[in-house]
Amino acid sequence: MSQLFTPFNLGTMTLPNRIIVAPMCQYSAALGSASDWHMIHLGHLSLSGAGLLTIEATAVSPEARITPGDLGLYNDDNEAALARVLAAVRTYSPIKVAIQLAHAGRKASCRLPWEGGAQIAPSQPGGWKTEAPSPVPHNEGDDAPTALDRDGMTRVRENFVKAARRAARLGVDAVEIHAAHGYLLHEFLSPVANRREDEYGGSIQNRMRFPLEVFDAVRQAFPAERPVWVRLSASDWVPEGWSIEEVVIFAQALRERGCAAIHVSSGGVSAVQKIPVVPGYQVPFAERIKKDVGLPTIAVGLITTAEEAEDILGKGQADAVALARAMLYDPRWPWHAAAQLGATVIAPKQYLRSQPAKYKKLFETPPGR
Repeated sequence: MSQLFTPFNLGTMTLPNRIIVAPMCQYSAALGSASDWHMIHLGHLSLSGAGLLTIEATAVSPEARITPGDLGLYNDDNEAALARVLAAVRTYSPIKVAIQLAHAGRKASCRLPWEGGAQIAPSQPGGWKTEAPSPVPHNEGDDAPTALDRDGMTRVRENFVKAARRAARLGVDAVEIHAAHGYLLHEFLSPVANRREDEYGGSIQNRMRFPLEVFDAVRQAFPAERPVWVRLSASDWVPEGWSIEEVVIFAQALRERGCAAIHVSSGGVSAVQKIPVVPGYQVPFAERIKKDVGLPTIAVGLITTAEEAEDILGKGQADAVALARAMLYDPRWPWHAAAQLGATVIAPKQYLRSQPAKYKKLFETPPGR
């Protein structure tokens, strides 16, 4: 039996398989509100046959956005726009839906990727002042962020809480807290970005204090029967940066607080990072956390084939795999993986006639639909 297509208990939530659509920024929101593009994009991926669909990094405040086009969940208009999208998804698909709550920190106020992605200075149209643990810019020449004081940290934490409550009202099945890729919570964790001299900087216990406070607050605000987990970078890929040894300590603290899983990525906090990009290059980090911490891990990063995914799970290196670019390239990736591995996937009745004759049973229909 294929491991990829066995059920997966992610906290209190059971998924029909171990394929997760990773959160992928679309930079297509208007003032933080989901657009018709999100209806097309998320609706499309909800029919993929994956076990879980994760909504892209969703800013908890206007200043938390990476770009002016980022999705947000910080006001009533944002909530109403996302409710419209989710209503369509639920009408036609039984897929579980998670949302990634995020704050971009010093990497906020940037142009859209297809416009170059450079920082927009606060003095330029569309730009705003960024905030971070320390007044250290991400790139040379960027405007230095404002170092968050205690009041600012309280505000940020409460913004995460408010967004989590909005997500709960929307009926989202789970929350992923973004502590990876050089954004705010990763900035607190990494000595590359965190130069503080108070109890939120210096030692690993101090650097992980604020991310843990945010996790605790979100976990308390989100319904107890729905899981909350964290996406983190397991390495900064620079000397003297955030390391896998520190990640294990952080993940152990998260486990004690009721974290359901760790979604294991890497990098993003330094412009001089040196990443050895090869297929599955981040999988050893997921394996280490799974072994040393005992939490379920989600592996991600250049996992592109069914054989690679099956091998990772078969070797016990992770409990699930997340796909991003591979899913954009092939939105029916789970269908094709199921055909290859002799498994079945849920598909809408409207698509049943697409099943190739050589597969006796590839599709299941959603219950009650």
